[in-house]
Amino acid sequence: MSETVQSISSRLPDQSQLESLVAAILDEAGSQGATACEAAVSFGSALSVTVRLGEVETLEYHRNRGLGVTVYFEQRKGSASTSDWRPEAIRETVCAACAIARHTAADPYAGLADPDRLARQIPDLDLYHPWDLRAEQAIEIARACEAAALQHDPRIRNSEGGSVSTHSAQVFYGNSNGFSNGYPTSRHSFSCSVIAQDDEGMQRDYWYSIARDPADLEAAEVIGHEAAVRALRRLHSRRLSTRQVPVLFAPELARGVIGHFIGAIRGGSLYRKASFLVDHLGKQVFPDYLSIREEPHLPKALGSAPFDSEGVATAPRDLVRNGVLQGYVLDSYSARRLGMQTTGNAGGVHNLIVGPGTLGFDALLKQMDTGLLVTHLMGHGINLVTGDYSRGASGFWVEGGEIQYPVEEITIAGNLAQMFLGITAIGNDVDPRGNIRCGSLLVDKMTVAGQ
Repeated sequence: MSETVQSISSRLPDQSQLESLVAAILDEAGSQGATACEAAVSFGSALSVTVRLGEVETLEYHRNRGLGVTVYFEQRKGSASTSDWRPEAIRETVCAACAIARHTAADPYAGLADPDRLARQIPDLDLYHPWDLRAEQAIEIARACEAAALQHDPRIRNSEGGSVSTHSAQVFYGNSNGFSNGYPTSRHSFSCSVIAQDDEGMQRDYWYSIARDPADLEAAEVIGHEAAVRALRRLHSRRLSTRQVPVLFAPELARGVIGHFIGAIRGGSLYRKASFLVDHLGKQVFPDYLSIREEPHLPKALGSAPFDSEGVATAPRDLVRNGVLQGYVLDSYSARRLGMQTTGNAGGVHNLIVGPGTLGFDALLKQMDTGLLVTHLMGHGINLVTGDYSRGASGFWVEGGEIQYPVEEITIAGNLAQMFLGITAIGNDVDPRGNIRCGSLLVDKMTVAGQ
């Protein structure tokens, strides 16, 4: 194994070292008078390369480590963090957290996760696949990725680069309720972004692949080819007049639509009464054929985790069954505010499966018949209090179930509550490159505003 390889994949500290650091933090907090404490320690090592027009533009090695501590004096809370692992730095960090807690008002909902909710059995989810990648190899892969795009068509005139990255991390969490555990993770990716140009203008597009295991990445040449195809098909884009039509969200955007739903059922939004889905537990929020299931223990999946950031055990569950909302997304604090139990979602959700998706992409176009296929979104015009939705968009106009021409400089608008209930079909073209696994979503009607 080369020296470069060792610097990337073999620098993760042994888990016992992180366990000792967490134990030292908890001991120090107790000695300074804290009635409860939790601590998290992490270490990461990464390599990233970007090649533009065949030349190396960036080559970066990253090593980062962090230490965070939260202490409680009964129900007064204080937090502090540092990247320094020396014993004196730990003492100073704990001291700072304690000083904050002593001057903070008591919060009756503050505190560690309940002991009976903590993970006891830690499944091996196969999340760590280090990549023995030298910088020279990464450069060649990035070049091959970009070259595949540039050579695809003479109208690919410029490039924003082909990129390769590899990242490994070790995380460990413990608290004074007796929880102490951690695990290593890895994440690797290829990406390419290019510009197509002809006499009428230019368009940019990109594509990428990401996975825990480098063996699961799409070939670099495939990524470059797809980036070129996507940029070329956007040439000669037109604008649309204002109208109301069905809208089909491509898979990589459909997960964002479902992400807005998760934001609306998140504990913080609910107890603040800042969501259009307040008090919707047990009510119909999607069509009766649609379900959303959380599967936190899928091997190798990007959203998998044996426990959440409070040490609470994760478990499979239905968020939506037959269109009816079954549960919220809660950490311990928001759960107490709502008079409920944590759902093991401190830090976020874990592998949401939206379905069932039964139709292929072409079948979805046929079902839509005439409408808008959205492939890009811009802006952040989402109001979770009211559900109002308005974003800049581009994509393709569809007639007779066939793509006719690309469109741009338009806005799509609606209301999320109506959009969710108006989902008429889900595709089986699932995009696995994220924490939400969803195929294309067909919404029955939205307002498209153009010229």
